[in-house]
Order: sequence, then C-alpha cells, then structure tokens
Amino acid sequence: MEFEVIQGDIAVQSADALVNAANTSLRMGSGVAGALKRAAGSGLNDEAVAKGPVDLGGVATTDAYALDAEYVIHAAAMPPGGQSTAESIRRATQNALAEADALNCESLVLPALGCGIAGFDFEAGVRIICDVIEEYQPDSLTDVRLVAYSDDDFQTMRRVAEALRD
Repeated sequence: MEFEVIQGDIAVQSADALVNAANTSLRMGSGVAGALKRAAGSGLNDEAVAKGPVDLGGVATTDAYALDAEYVIHAAAMPPGGQSTAESIRRATQNALAEADALNCESLVLPALGCGIAGFDFEAGVRIICDVIEEYQPDSLTDVRLVAYSDDDFQTMRRVAEALRD
C-alpha cells in the first residue's frame, strides 16, 4: 500500500490511530512513548500497563485520551531494557497495521518501531517497516504516515521510502 513520510511530533498528529513504539511490558517511558504519554495524560500509561504484557511483536490498543486520535496501538518491538530484532520490528509493524484495519481505521501514523532506544540500526529498521507497509493489503486503511521527529531521521526515512518505490 502507499504511504507518506512526514516530519513532526507524533503526539500532535491527527489520525484514527497513532502507534506507540512499546516494549512488551507496555509501560510507557521515554522517546515516542514519553511524548504520547505527556500529551495524552496519565490514563494512557495506566491503561496500557493494564493490558500488558504482550508477546514480542504483539500489540494492544488503548483509548487515545487527549491525543487527536481514537486509539493508540502499542506495538512491542522490544523487550523491556532489551534490543529489537529485524523479526520483532517486522511483526510489530504487521500487527499494528492489522490492528488498525480490525478497528476500521482509515488513517494511521507510526514511528520507526524498534529503532530508538531499542538499538536497531535506524536505516535498516526503516527499510523493514517500509517493506511491510508496501506489502500490506489493507481493508480500511487509506492514509498511512511514517513519522520522524528529527530532520536527519526524516531525510533517512524519505530516502529509504523513495528507494523502495523506484
């Protein structure tokens, strides 16, 4: 499926669902999770933790609270304090897309799962995520956006996405 690469703070994006880069405990710490937790309010972390733990690559869905979305899909690409793998990034991305479809979402914003504190090489991780999105056959999704916070990450994401499409 087609998708767009954008730059910005995931916590201010407007979509049916936003994806949190989670660990399997679903406890929200720093990075993407921290940004979403700060913008949404404490209820987001409490509900997420109550739905955990999930398997590596698994997802859980919560309300989006004060975010401009209906849902937050928590996609676990890493164990707590551990490292993500190519397979965990692939499964977390696939499961986040499938969950958004199961919720009849039309729009979804996701970050580079497993590529921050989880330690996976950013460019290689983005390539996996882009491949999964490209291969995905949606039921309801029509607007998928891959978001980068920094300009450097945005440039890398855009380059990887464009290379995939060529």
